[in-house]
Amino acid sequence: MGIFTGNSALIFGAGRNIGRAIAREFARRGARVGIADLDFEGATEAAALIQAEGGQAIALRCDVTSSDSLREAAAAAEAALGEIGIVMNNAGLLHSGNPEDFPFSEWERMIGCNLMGMVRSLEIFLPKMLARGSGHIVNTASFAGLYPYAASRIPYAVSKAGVISLSENLAIYAIPKGVRVSCFCPGPVMTTSPHGMKIFSANVPMRGPGGHLWLKSQEEVATILAEGMEAGRIMIPTHPEVRATLLEWAASPDDFIHKQIASFEAGNIGQPQVDRAKFGL
Repeated sequence: MGIFTGNSALIFGAGRNIGRAIAREFARRGARVGIADLDFEGATEAAALIQAEGGQAIALRCDVTSSDSLREAAAAAEAALGEIGIVMNNAGLLHSGNPEDFPFSEWERMIGCNLMGMVRSLEIFLPKMLARGSGHIVNTASFAGLYPYAASRIPYAVSKAGVISLSENLAIYAIPKGVRVSCFCPGPVMTTSPHGMKIFSANVPMRGPGGHLWLKSQEEVATILAEGMEAGRIMIPTHPEVRATLLEWAASPDDFIHKQIASFEAGNIGQPQVDRAKFGL
């Protein structure tokens, strides 16, 4: 029996896109799922999909920038699903622009949601998990936090680097106490998230993690996450090729950054390869 069967999972930011795919994957593996999202309509649709597939799910409205909203969603999930064994902090924002064009308020908004939303969640769930000596915390980061390329969305990259540090150090502390920690690091994934992102600078191309990577589907990465969690992995990237990139970066960060600069100046903005037939494009 795996970690999902008979367990209750609460996923923040699961109303649409990758979060929704992950919620459906957890449910297919036997978990009762709470779908918490600021987009309550999306959360309701996701819960209905899981129920139609024979799973158990509830929709919850939650704003992760509000501690009160998080506490209310947590209490509602526990009342409906029982003790929460898996908490996934997946809520996040995306934006684009040059660093000089991001107002201070955008830095606050980005870090307040993408990083501090997780801290608010930990404030609620970590003490409970430590007290019983079990549980699994999953935080969603990004390749943008693993190595430098996202010069067109620096506040986002900073927030995701913070998520990685949070997760790695939390793992050192919590795993010996019986609480698992995983950091989910998506690379390029087919998603509609860019359609809703704020644009702060005109004609700024979206710099990607590299043309050596292929775009993956939401369903593919949801499976990668679930299998990584089952295997007890801490860092769970969606593309194994990233290991070679990280080794190159670690060998000489200066050389890596200068290579990125030269590549962009040559017109390569690091967009992934796309199997157009696979996505019906």
